[in-house]
Amino acid sequence: MNHSLTPAELDQWSNRWLAVVEDALSNWISPQAPAGLGEAMRYAVLDGGKRLRPLLVLATAEAVGDAPQSVAALNAACAMELIHAYSLVHDDMPCMDNDV
Repeated sequence: MNHSLTPAELDQWSNRWLAVVEDALSNWISPQAPAGLGEAMRYAVLDGGKRLRPLLVLATAEAVGDAPQSVAALNAACAMELIHAYSLVHDDMPCMDNDV
C-alpha cells in the first residue's frame, strides 16, 4: 500500500499539526512561573521554529496506527520539542559553551 504524500498534501498536513503543537506548547508553559522563569521559558520555546521533531513524533504515531491528536502522541511531541529547546539554551550558557 502506498502512503506517500504530494508536496501540497505534506504542507497541508504539516501546517495543521504545527498549529496544534504550537497551541499545546503555549498551554504547557505557564507565564506565571516564579521569578520570571515562565517568561524566559516561553521566550526560549515559543519564539518560532520549524518544529520538525514534534512533527516527526506525530507522523510516527500516525504511521503505527495511533491518532496524532491522541494525548500520548501530542504529549510526546511536545516533550521532544521541550528537550530540544532545553538543549539549545543549555548549550548557550557561558559555563557550558566550549566556543572560546
